[in-house]
Amino acid sequence: MKLAFTAAQTEGAQAARAQLVALYGEVHPKDADVLVALGGDGLMLECLHRVLGTEQPVYGMNRGSVGFLMNEFHEENLPERIAAAHPAVLHPLRMHAITAAGVVEEAMALNEVSLLRQARQAAKIRITIDHRERLSELVCDGVLISTPAGSTAYNLSAHGPIVPLSANLLPLTPISAFRPRRWRGALLPSNVEVLFEVLEPDKRPVAAVADFTEVRDVVSVAVSEDRSLGATVLFDPDRALSERIINEQFTV
Repeated sequence: MKLAFTAAQTEGAQAARAQLVALYGEVHPKDADVLVALGGDGLMLECLHRVLGTEQPVYGMNRGSVGFLMNEFHEENLPERIAAAHPAVLHPLRMHAITAAGVVEEAMALNEVSLLRQARQAAKIRITIDHRERLSELVCDGVLISTPAGSTAYNLSAHGPIVPLSANLLPLTPISAFRPRRWRGALLPSNVEVLFEVLEPDKRPVAAVADFTEVRDVVSVAVSEDRSLGATVLFDPDRALSERIINEQFTV
């Protein structure tokens, strides 16, 4: 098994990389059967974007803090652990954003696409789903739509629901909604297209963020899941992502 290693810039992650390279050797990432990521969830997200649309899986070991997408770090028997690991295929959201200047920006998100107010005034956003207006005006700090894998990240912090990987649902969650005050979001089928239109963009500017890509001064943002692309994450049998997502719902 040909392995390539990538690590966060922290002292612990770099030391772990040096230990594993000494034990198992390494090849160039393009020639590797598996990319081994050493760090936290941020590094894993970067790696998944790197391999998106390829056949190369990523096996992560936690050298960061939370490590929700990572396995436990052990030096021993790494090839055997990888061979026994369970794959989870994650599909991204495709963001199509248009700015006030008429510039079109596209980006992928494996966690979420979020719209966030840029200034002191709350944003005003119209929400249309599959060409049908569902909310004429949401007054808020922002709104996001997440993947199932990303439902335990920013979406959960914004009080959105956790979604199992197999559910084929996308959580749509407001961020500090002011009007309608009691709206808590929605669970949408994964095959819909969601259109966010910014109302009063000159007075209430809004930025759109898809994982690492930020587009400022947007006037409209279309989001849909792209099932033609996927990224494969490998998990130890006792660390399956689907089980962890379920377990997160019982964490207090």
